[in-house]
Amino acid sequence: MKTIDSIPTGKISRASKLVSTGAKVGVNYLKYYGDKITKTADEAKQRLNENNAEDIYDGLKQLKGSALKVAQMLSMEKSILPKAYVEKFSLAQFSVPPLSAPLVEKTFKKYFGKLPSQIYDTFNLNSVNAASIGQVHLAEKDGKRLAVKIQYPGVAESISSDLAMVKPIAIKMFNIKGKDSGKYFKEVEDKLVEETNYILEVKQSKEIVDACQHIPNLQFPRYYEDLSSERIITMDWMTGEHLSEFTAHNTSQENSNKIGQALWDFYMYQMHILKKVHADPHPGNFLVSKDANLIALDFGCMKIIPEDFYIPYFELAVKENIENLDFFNNKMYQLEILKEEDTPEETVFFTDLFHEMLSLFTQPFHGDTFDFSDPKFFDAITELGQRYSKSTELRKMNGNRGSKHFIYINRTFFGLYNLMFDLKAQNIKINNYKNL
Repeated sequence: MKTIDSIPTGKISRASKLVSTGAKVGVNYLKYYGDKITKTADEAKQRLNENNAEDIYDGLKQLKGSALKVAQMLSMEKSILPKAYVEKFSLAQFSVPPLSAPLVEKTFKKYFGKLPSQIYDTFNLNSVNAASIGQVHLAEKDGKRLAVKIQYPGVAESISSDLAMVKPIAIKMFNIKGKDSGKYFKEVEDKLVEETNYILEVKQSKEIVDACQHIPNLQFPRYYEDLSSERIITMDWMTGEHLSEFTAHNTSQENSNKIGQALWDFYMYQMHILKKVHADPHPGNFLVSKDANLIALDFGCMKIIPEDFYIPYFELAVKENIENLDFFNNKMYQLEILKEEDTPEETVFFTDLFHEMLSLFTQPFHGDTFDFSDPKFFDAITELGQRYSKSTELRKMNGNRGSKHFIYINRTFFGLYNLMFDLKAQNIKINNYKNL
């Protein structure tokens, strides 16, 4: 794979890259209007989506950092984004052009004052894995195989300016209005800042390993603080294949169920016991070992779940509570979905929308076990997402809805559900975490 010798780090240079990408998208639309004359509407739209996904991803992968992280987050929205975008943006999870060897050595020189060859017994300057914020190299020291994650230059410093460029698009896409809409962007910015703090990531990683290492069929790497810094992390090299690679060829239902139960237990234990959760559940953060154990990696994005959000959020996972309309409406106000200043029209619309959404989305919690291989459940989620994404009535409403905590908690559940469906895990014990 071609390597990158430099990354635009200045506000102007990064904005220029986005402008040039926007120009390519404009050309694609001109082609689309021409295609509508010679092709069917579906064929023309498909080609537009494929061309736009290609050009947008090519632009973002050169910027890396929070711009590419947004693409990674969007790749998990399978029920909303066209397939072409999901397929292209999903490459941001673990397959983007890496930094060149000279740039890797320059980064080590800056943070350790030494070249990697002076720190490790062996160090492969060619990365084995490159994602949105950093890339991973294989090293050895004292007989141990190590994974060394290096953060791309300028990523931490460009978060605010990147989000400022993305903000107008997000406001239009999600129909966000109102004076307090900034809380959502601040939540995303704060989490991205945390993800670039590798000293914090090592601390969080060690905490979650200590808290969750008792969960069956789940493994973690060890982390080495003396070989880590604010932009470099050294951990054990874990052998396995990415979860998406495993699901592509796996034919063992027993292994699917084993891994699925471990994944579900891991998340439920974090949600309900730790009240702090790994909020980045995409396939690039999980490996599967040869003996079908789940290996969890990368704990830069951890979301604390405050009690005043946790209680009403999970109270609405109970079927009887959703069906009790007075109780349900009370929780809608607690979760900031309904507001005192809402018009009667807005109150009715959002009450109906979230009642339908939660009745569907919380189905796994309505019994002792759940079959995540059932396509009907996921087809219903996809249909609901697409229906409301096209709703002209919703566009008239103020989309500024819900506690800021929804952003990462809902993202966690969407990602978890998608991974469970990819695994085709069956008969998953929903409350098994209570017995661990």
